[in-house]
Amino acid sequence: QVQLVESGGGLVQPGGSLRLSCAASGSIFSINGMGWYRQAPGKERELVASITREGNTNYADSVKGRFTISRDNAKNTVYLQMNNLNLEDTAVYYCNAEVISCSGSWCYPDGNLEVWGQGTLVTVSF
Repeated sequence: QVQLVESGGGLVQPGGSLRLSCAASGSIFSINGMGWYRQAPGKERELVASITREGNTNYADSVKGRFTISRDNAKNTVYLQMNNLNLEDTAVYYCNAEVISCSGSWCYPDGNLEVWGQGTLVTVSF
């Protein structure tokens, strides 16, 4: 009943920029932590950046100073601004959210969910 839909991936040259978006929809009471992960070919999925509901952020060392995570709580959306991209940033990027779901006419909270998006491909190439 809760979905995450990512957008913004694509092909970019080294040194370029992309902005990823991830919008949550469905039976949502609130969203706690949100984050971006990535998985490159032949590698395990890794955390890129995360953000709490209050706006506290955490970044992988490999992206510090280049990527910025932000969120709009009113829109249940998280963003990832990626600057100065390099070849090693090529991967499928996944959005993740810790959701308190709800039910009924008054959206009464009824559970905790960890939700993943379907992924969006970012390719950095000449």
